[in-house]
Amino acid sequence: MQEPALRVDERAPSDEELMAATREGDRDAFALLVDRYQNPLVGYLARLTGCRQRAEDLAQDAFLALYQHADRYVEQGRLQGLLYRIATNRLRSQERRARRWRLLEPALVSRNGHGSEPARAPQRVLADEAQRELAAALAALPIAFRVPLVLHEIEGWPLAEVARWTGCREGTVKSRIHRGRRRLRERLAPYFEGGRS
Repeated sequence: MQEPALRVDERAPSDEELMAATREGDRDAFALLVDRYQNPLVGYLARLTGCRQRAEDLAQDAFLALYQHADRYVEQGRLQGLLYRIATNRLRSQERRARRWRLLEPALVSRNGHGSEPARAPQRVLADEAQRELAAALAALPIAFRVPLVLHEIEGWPLAEVARWTGCREGTVKSRIHRGRRRLRERLAPYFEGGRS
């Protein structure tokens, strides 16, 4: 005689149920959602970025954003698509910032013709070092110059929006950006010009 099989609840909670529980503060419910979608999301992002670590960071950001805004979630049967969209938008934002940094870099280098670009020979190492030097120089700027420079040059805000947000006139913002660039050029000149000031 065959023994009866143990009854197991094979029905997994739906995304809608897990998000409803998350809204009520149930972290275990959210952990189930993460378990459900983490591997496919990281795989997708790894293919987009070519870097597993970066993919994991982006996925973590996407899950965090979903958790922080769980109260706004409206079930439409597309939670996975929403996660992918959040993560893709995070990637786009990162890439826009990286492009702006690359565009900003030449504007900060002296225009006198002395080595306006670092040597190409181990290009990756120099690019990483240049990013670190630029970030350090930017962080050393007075906040009055740093804020408008970052908002306009890196975040891509229009001058009028920077002026409104900082409570300054547009001419003041332009002046501060100009002065900030000049200070950055002065600080970075030895690095980009191979030691020539």
